[in-house]
Amino acid sequence: MTCPNRDGTYSTLGCAFCSEGGSGDFAASASLPVSQQLSDAKIRIAAKTNCSKFIAYFQSYTNTYAPVAYLCSIYEEALQSPEIVALSIGTRSDCLGEDVLLLLSELQEKYPHKQIWIELGLQTMHNDTLQKMNTHTTVEQFDSAIDALTRIHIPVIAHVILGFPNETKEMMLQTISHVSRLPVSGIKLQLLHVLKNTELGNRYLEKPFPVMELMPYCDLVIDCLELLPPDLVVHRLTGDGPRNLLLAPLWSTDKKRVLNTIHHRLKERDTWQGRLFIS
Repeated sequence: MTCPNRDGTYSTLGCAFCSEGGSGDFAASASLPVSQQLSDAKIRIAAKTNCSKFIAYFQSYTNTYAPVAYLCSIYEEALQSPEIVALSIGTRSDCLGEDVLLLLSELQEKYPHKQIWIELGLQTMHNDTLQKMNTHTTVEQFDSAIDALTRIHIPVIAHVILGFPNETKEMMLQTISHVSRLPVSGIKLQLLHVLKNTELGNRYLEKPFPVMELMPYCDLVIDCLELLPPDLVVHRLTGDGPRNLLLAPLWSTDKKRVLNTIHHRLKERDTWQGRLFIS
């Protein structure tokens, strides 16, 4: 799998923040069959928890950017596993052609007891930021993709990045407010990681720019939660970049500390998801 922002369709550089692994640095090798990747992942997870049902996450690069026959084969390989209850397919808003939408609809009918989610990268609603980050996407494309997926009843998880160097707190909260008005089923909030071997990382090494600190980030996450619908599923509150690639912010490697801080700040502020949501 690759991406139109890497194969020369739009660019060969990729998004400025995206690693060479296509943001799937913790994933198994894509050269392995999907069934083998799932089997290996189950073994790793079994060492940490006793769960028996799993979500197959197609994360790296753009996971609808391939011939439909190939997409069908890898999706079905995952869906046919009895332990898999859902697919989560990460993609770009400009890579959901009619053929892909038809495939998703057909698979949903074929596997009615399993869920198929699309994780759609918005990152920010501000097109000037998207341009600076070399994403070759727009908020208008994202909104159109939401409409198309809603028509075929495919749940959408919006992926948002917090902490772009040119964005103010108000701009980030504008993005959250925008998402809160859309018919999405979930959201992932991702701290901006500055990684080695990325365009953003190169800019940082040449001229370091401010990155978010722990407490401001945790308070920002809570501000975001307050604006979101109370019944919206929050799939992620932060992320932990690979230690061997992470340039900044280094505090983000301690994910448990971040989550605990968010939990404590929610109590201290006596607030909750949806407190300021306006339907």
